[in-house]
Order: sequence, then C-alpha cells, then structure tokens
Amino acid sequence: MAKAIQKITLNRSEDIAFDKLVLSQKNVRNIKTGVSIEDLAEDIARRKLLQSLSVRPVLAEGGEETGTYEVPAGGRRFRALELLVKQKRMAKDEPIPCVVKRGDETSAEEDSLAENVQRVSLHPLDQFRAFQTLREQGLGEEEIAARFFVSVATVRQRLRLASVSPRLLDFYAEDEMKLEQIMAFSITNDHVRQEQVWDTISRSHSREPYYIRRLLTETAIRASDRRAVYVGIDVYEAAGGVVMRDLFEQDQGGWLQDPAVLEQLALEKLKVDADAIQEAEGWKWIEVAFDFPYGHTPGLRRFYGEQAEMTEEELARYDATRAEYDKLDGDYAAASEHSEATEQKLEELGAELDRLNDRPYVFDAEEVARGGVFVSLGAGGELKIERGFVRPEDEQQAEVDTPDADGAGSVDFDGGPLVTDGSASSGDQLEDEDEMIKPLPDRLVLDLTAVRTIALRNALANDPVMAFIAVLHAFVLKTFYLYGSDSCLEVTLQSAKFSQTDGLGDTVWAKEIDQRQEAWGQDLPKDPNELWAFLIALDEVSRQALFAHCASLAVNAVIEPWNKRTRAVAHADQLARSIGFGMVEAGWTPTANNYLGRVTKARILQAVREAKGDQSAELIGHLKKADMAREAERLMTDSDWLPEPLRLVTDSASVGPATVEAGEIADGGTVDAPARDLPAFLTDDIDDVSTSTDEIGERQHLDAAE
Repeated sequence: MAKAIQKITLNRSEDIAFDKLVLSQKNVRNIKTGVSIEDLAEDIARRKLLQSLSVRPVLAEGGEETGTYEVPAGGRRFRALELLVKQKRMAKDEPIPCVVKRGDETSAEEDSLAENVQRVSLHPLDQFRAFQTLREQGLGEEEIAARFFVSVATVRQRLRLASVSPRLLDFYAEDEMKLEQIMAFSITNDHVRQEQVWDTISRSHSREPYYIRRLLTETAIRASDRRAVYVGIDVYEAAGGVVMRDLFEQDQGGWLQDPAVLEQLALEKLKVDADAIQEAEGWKWIEVAFDFPYGHTPGLRRFYGEQAEMTEEELARYDATRAEYDKLDGDYAAASEHSEATEQKLEELGAELDRLNDRPYVFDAEEVARGGVFVSLGAGGELKIERGFVRPEDEQQAEVDTPDADGAGSVDFDGGPLVTDGSASSGDQLEDEDEMIKPLPDRLVLDLTAVRTIALRNALANDPVMAFIAVLHAFVLKTFYLYGSDSCLEVTLQSAKFSQTDGLGDTVWAKEIDQRQEAWGQDLPKDPNELWAFLIALDEVSRQALFAHCASLAVNAVIEPWNKRTRAVAHADQLARSIGFGMVEAGWTPTANNYLGRVTKARILQAVREAKGDQSAELIGHLKKADMAREAERLMTDSDWLPEPLRLVTDSASVGPATVEAGEIADGGTVDAPARDLPAFLTDDIDDVSTSTDEIGERQHLDAAE
C-alpha cells in the first residue's frame, strides 16, 4: 500500500494591532542599505502595506503566549510603520497583516536570513517595461522617479531601452547579451542598424560596449566637432537633424546623424558672418572655409592694425579698477587667512582690466580698401578671422622715374651733375673733354665697392653685436616684409609651408608660432626702411627672441619621397638633442588620424606590440583596418610610443628603435657615419659607412660654406 504524502500546512495570517508588535533582536539585517526608512514610510502611506510581516508570539516562562509578537523578518517595514505612528499619521493600534509562525522547525535567525537571501532583484528589462507601462498610464519621468525613490536619470535610462530592437531585448532576456551591451545599442533608434551591428560582432571576439558604440556612430559627427559647436545643436535639431545621445556614458553632447544638414547650416552661417564683416569693415575680399591649410598665405603681404586708444571715460575706469585691484591684492597678501570672497573679487577686477586692455585694432582705410580677410572655424568652433592680407595684383604700383633722353637720372658717385656723351656736339665734346665730369667707368665702380665690401666684412667680423643685428635685420625683412630685400647681407631664409598636411594649423605648436608672428607683426614698424633703427633700439633679450622666432621658421626636417635630405635630418636630431626636444615631451601621441589609420595592418600591430606587448596586439589582430586603428589608438594611450620618423637615435626600443650608441672618435680614428646619426629607413642609399675624421672635418667646413 502506497504511503500517503503529507500535505504542507502554511502559517496563518492574522491582523495584529501595531502596539502588540515589537522588533526582534534576532533579525540578521543590521547594516542600512537600499531605500531609507523615511522613503519606505512614504511609500507605505501612498500604497499601503504590500507585504505582511513575519512574526512569532512572545512566550511567557511557562510557554503560554503573552499576546505580544516579535518581528524577526520585516524589520524595515516595522520601523517604517513605527515612524508613521510617531508622526501621528497612523493609529498605534492599527491592525497590521502578519504571518504568524508557531513552532520551532526553523529559528528566527534562519527565517530572517532566508527572507533576505532568497529575495531576487527585479530584472532591468522588467523594470524598463514597468516604467514604460506607468508612463503610458500618464505618469511623467519625474513622478515615476519620485514614487520609486530613484533619480530621474535612472528612469530615463531604463525608458531609453525602448529604443533597442525587440529582437535584441529577447536576447538580453535570455542572458545572451549583457546589460552594458543593451545600453550601448540604445544610442540609436535604428533597429535595422542595431541588428546589423549585433550580427557583425556576434561573429567576432570583440563585443565590448565601446566597440558597439563605435560601429553605431561611425558615419555620424561628434557634437564636439567645430561645425556642430559653431552652428549649435538647437539650430541643427530645428532644421530636422537627429542627435544620438548616450544616457549611460559621457557622450560629450552625442553624435549628429545628418552630416549634410550640419554642413549646409555651417556654410550658410559662415557666409552670413563673412558678409557682415565685409560690410561693417569694408574689406575688398573675403575668403571663407571651414579650415584653411597651414601656411595658406604665401605671396600675400600682411599688414597690421593699431590698437584703438582708450577714451577718457575708459581710461578713468581703468585707473580706478587698477588702483582697487592693487590695494585689494596688497591687503590680501598681508592677510593670514584664506578668503574665497576676496579671491573672487580679484578675479572679477582682473577680468575687467583684461576687457579694458583688449582694444579693437584699427586698420588703415586705404589698406582695407585693397586688402582682404580669411574667415574660418577654430578648433573649438569659434569664428577665426585673419585680417590684413593684400594680393600682389592689388598692390599700389610704385612710381618709377623715367630718365630723360639726355641721360638725366644717371648715378654719379661724386654727387655732381652728369654729362653724357650725347649732351653736346662731337666737336664741342672734344674741345671741352678735359673740363667735363664724366660717369665713372663700371669696372672702376666694381673694384672700389669690392674693396669697400671686404673692408666692411672685416669690420663687421670685429663687432659681434652689430653682426647679429645685421643678420636679424635680413631675417626680419624676409619674415615680415613681402617686398623687403633692402639688406646688404646675402642671407636667405626659406620657410616651407607644408600645406599638404591636414590639421597642422590646429596643433598647439602652430598656434604658438602664429601668436608670436602676430605679436611681432604688431610691434614692428610698417615701413621696412625704419626696421634698422627699430632693431638698434631694441633690447638684447627682445632681439634674441625675435631672432629665435625667425630662425625657427627656417627649420625643415621634412622627408619627401623625392628628397630624403639625410644630412638635414641628421642635423635636426642634433638640434633636437641640444635643446632637449622630443616629440613625446612636446605632446605627440599616435592616433588613427595622424598615423595608425594611414599605415598597413602589419604596421599597426607592430606599433601596438612595441608599445604594449604581444598580448595587446593579439586582442585586435582579427579586426578590420579602420577598427584596428581606432582600437590601437585606445590601447596606446599614454604609451610614449613614437613612429620611426619621429624618434631620436637615443630613443629606447620600447618607444622607438633600439638605442644606438654614439661612436667615439679617437685621433686619426674612424666612425661609422652617417648610419649612426640616421634612422634605418634613411640609410638605404648610403654605401660608404666608414669615414675618417679628416673627411668629417672637411665635410663640416663644406656644409658651413654651403
């Protein structure tokens, strides 16, 4: 006969007055987590008690029930009810639904632990669907957040999951996807694109959220792009443009999905701003572009305006502000305590002084009438205006004296009138030949000025200060004056423009060079004939700074396909070491734009291997080139790695080629050259790598002569 299965009998539920309940000390929850007691009390007040308390009767010494019950499970609900009683929002004898457990099958501690451990948090997808239902019932995001004691951002994040394809949500519900992946897919509403990306990454090893975001936004434009900042997101959206936002990560404003809309808006706004500048200031021409190549102004003469003077009212305000700033600064320096209010006031006064000092520049009206402006966008989306350029065809034609038919205008080194052979009849000429002053013979003039030149060279060699000024004068004429060639020094200064390289103008180094050029251009005299006197009067430190600026513009260490320039590159390394220069210290880092996206996959992997090791290279070995370049950029952040053309020969193998020790040259010895001074990729065409020290010395003299 089969044994009957014993049926389970559940504990009965009873309504017990609250004042008959006491909190059990056997509750295992001692650390406060989750929703606060105050918030839980408010929730109970709104929707009443949703879950009964688990209680046990308190027994007397004889084992009989006393009418009081302890609460070992549900302590937080008990405290919330207690708070409502203290606030007189609930009667102290209000009946509380309780599950009463009589018997000792399990201890109170075990029951308390079971209630807390066996509780399962709501799946985020269920939470999203519940929030979505509440919103469909008419509740707003703020109201939902207030009712469930979460932030509005959390509600928005959960509701944002509605933008994810139902197919992908099903994968997530079945634990085939992670929450972080679903969050990454939510940046776009395009379900077809989401599924395409999922199908792509499902076949690869890389399924990281950042990689999903990258694939979804590869055809979009960052909101931090100069065009987006210039136009403004509000204007773009008003024109019908769509912005993808990531509520789960810092997205720096999101991604703009409609590049054509943005491009059109930016062009239209640039045109309007350029027309306004031309109309207000009267320039002959204006050129407009999002960005001009670096060095786009060769062949154009640059002229500068003069800073407008302060009015009497502005001058008085400046003096008063300056006095107030100096007094407050002095008092604060003598004080012993920190004062945030004082520092704030000093900042405000300093900003006012800067505003008063920042005077507009006034340009000569005649120059403006034949000059022009370049209008573009700065790297931060600000309007970049380069004023004061004159094209060669717009220059004033200089008046040229035409010599008369009788020879007037000929040069006479004695200062007297010149009489040419055609000024009298041949008979009179023969008769008065001894009394007439004839032009000096060309050969005599040549010989005399040659003597003077040699003597002047010798004199200049004995005056180093003036020699420095003379070279500086020649450099400045070449650098700042398009037609300035009035120097007796045959010193040339060439400055390559590198307009073929995109983005040079946005680098910090190019910006600093442009700032120096602009500052000196404002200070130098407009007339090149006044330059010599200006340089003579200039202090020594300023002369050296100006010389360094001009000389720096002549540096050219570019390696061209048709011209390896091996000697120049070797000297560039010498120069860099002498001034302690390195591209890592200068701030260069490898990116997909400047290197990684422009080389083969093998080169990308080699770079990652050198910078981060074999394991990092293996992580991206399966990717397509564009994705590999972007991932390599991320992996190599702060690695100090440099590609071979940017390395010095002393750079270590981890961030460059293997260290090459400099050869020691003993008297009469030999040194391997130029292989020791050049990177390997420049030494392919060098056959003779052994050169005597005598030959080196001779070569150095020849280089100097050149």
